[in-house]
Amino acid sequence: MKVENQSNDSLKTQLIQQVEALPFQQAIFPQSEPDIDRIIQNLEEINLTPHPLNFENQALISGSWQLIYASNGTVVTRQVATIPDWTGIKIKEVYQTLNFNDSGITTSNCAKIELPILGELKIEASGIWKCEEDETTALVSFDAFTFQATKPFSLPVNLPELKIPVIEALRNEAVWITSYLDEEIRVGRGKTGNLFLFRRE
Repeated sequence: MKVENQSNDSLKTQLIQQVEALPFQQAIFPQSEPDIDRIIQNLEEINLTPHPLNFENQALISGSWQLIYASNGTVVTRQVATIPDWTGIKIKEVYQTLNFNDSGITTSNCAKIELPILGELKIEASGIWKCEEDETTALVSFDAFTFQATKPFSLPVNLPELKIPVIEALRNEAVWITSYLDEEIRVGRGKTGNLFLFRRE
């Protein structure tokens, strides 16, 4: 176990160093980095927490997590990546907040987008993870989307939120696999195998 932990720590150090060496936009836009992907796969094989969605691990997985790498971007970043650079529109941060409850794990996925002159736009998708028996896989659905303009025209104010609920009949479920979890970082995979690396805030 000691050798495994040392190997795990070494891999994490390499991983964080390589991710931090990338410009943030490059790290979260749809552009895979093979060296980073290989390190993540090695961490997944060590797998310090084989049942990350077990209730006993609620303290480990709950909290706010910042997305620091996505092998094929995210729903939001893939859209922003198609916008010409001259517009000045940039992703400032992407983060996810998780909490256990009786129904599963509640999730809040947020992205902050910088809009020149206009300020910032915060986009939030709220939903729930329904955990499967393997305690690694969850079926994720979203019940509301929230939009809020913040710091308009560089003023220190926030405009009211616009919340759009999603009726149950229109909610789609997506497969989400938590393939690695420890006190500092978390790795998730979508149905197609895309990698998402989070660091605890």
